[in-house]
Amino acid sequence: MYGTCMATKTITLELDAYERLRRAKRGPRESFSAVVRRAVWPEEPLTAAGLLDMITEQMRTGRGAVPAEVLERLERVALARQADPRALSKA
Repeated sequence: MYGTCMATKTITLELDAYERLRRAKRGPRESFSAVVRRAVWPEEPLTAAGLLDMITEQMRTGRGAVPAEVLERLERVALARQADPRALSKA
């Protein structure tokens, strides 16, 4: 007899963000709310050290291969930023 009334919120998106959201829909009946609920939001920004850990773990488990020189460069950048977080290392 009566439908469930859900609170709503109106938001403003720039056109590129709207198009990205629209393309993420799995079909014409999927709502934007459903698309946003499916989205994966990183809890923390990925740092060079975090990226190095992620790549190292992937290589250890055989799920990815990254050239050693890339890993070495990432490690140098991570260490430089540990020493000085403001450093924009070109390691």
